[in-house]
Amino acid sequence: MQAFQLPPSDTLRQLQQLARERILILDGAMGTQIQQLGLSEEDYGGHGAGCACRHHSEKPQKGNNDLLILTQPKAIEEIHFNYAMAGADIVETNTFSATTIAQADYAMEAAVDDLNVEGARIVRAALDRATAIDGKPRFVAGAVGPTNRTASISPDVNDPGYRAVSFDELRVAYGQQIRGLIRGGADIILIETIFDTLNAKAAIFACFEAFAEVGQRLPVMISGTITDASGRTLTGQTPTAFWHSVRHSRPFTIGLNCALGASAMRPHLAELAGVANTFTCAYPNAGLPNAFGQYDEGPADTAAQIAEFAAEGLINLTGGCCGTTPDHIRAIAEAVAPFAPREVPHV
Repeated sequence: MQAFQLPPSDTLRQLQQLARERILILDGAMGTQIQQLGLSEEDYGGHGAGCACRHHSEKPQKGNNDLLILTQPKAIEEIHFNYAMAGADIVETNTFSATTIAQADYAMEAAVDDLNVEGARIVRAALDRATAIDGKPRFVAGAVGPTNRTASISPDVNDPGYRAVSFDELRVAYGQQIRGLIRGGADIILIETIFDTLNAKAAIFACFEAFAEVGQRLPVMISGTITDASGRTLTGQTPTAFWHSVRHSRPFTIGLNCALGASAMRPHLAELAGVANTFTCAYPNAGLPNAFGQYDEGPADTAAQIAEFAAEGLINLTGGCCGTTPDHIRAIAEAVAPFAPREVPHV
């Protein structure tokens, strides 16, 4: 069966209807919330008050935020729950680096399947708790990060033809991740923070291999990142070129996240909204980091800038990336509520 002949999931149809009715809300940063927990190496390893992890490594794990799915599941579930109660319709799994490629830095490749299955289950549990309180439907987005390797650029300036990873290596790694997310109950696959579209294409390919196995097409959200004022991704694509490179996948949303604050993201989002014939999503950082790597932009400031996106008819979904908190998401949800979603042709 051809990938695009697969029947859409009930969730895809439901989300398409909701996105026509109002601007949907995505959650905010995980890293910002995890940093506030002040966890130690022992905490990351699941010792003491944490949960024992059946996967072990001789390497330090502090900083391996994905591992907290297994070693601090209650803390991670509470973060997801707080975002849901702040107004998020869609909440991401804590699996940004849950591929064998990214987990190799921690020698935790063997944990990848558990990370993705349990990562999705934890979000579902948090959202079910929230829905039991207010009756509002919410959706689990399986977060698929870019990995720490690029298929398009050589990391060795003395050997421009060298590649640290191949398309097939990425496809296999992404496939393992996506299958785990689906088994754990993810409603959506979110391919995010894309700096190399070839990496994204491998993830898209892996999605449709996995969808063929389950017999239905889940919603796919695709989000690139513009790295500087040039208005291009790290590998040199403009927003328009990025859209045309991935439009064949018929994504539920196309959009931008990370790297930039809302004001700096606006012209690139406007370009994307002008060419895309699907829903658009933007979740910027809380401004740019200060000299200490912290984000100073408060909820009201971020929300006011995103409200301008909504007033100009640029977005169908929005939320926050680095530096944002549940307070940011609450403010964003309130700020965009008066505005109609962007009108989308041919969806």
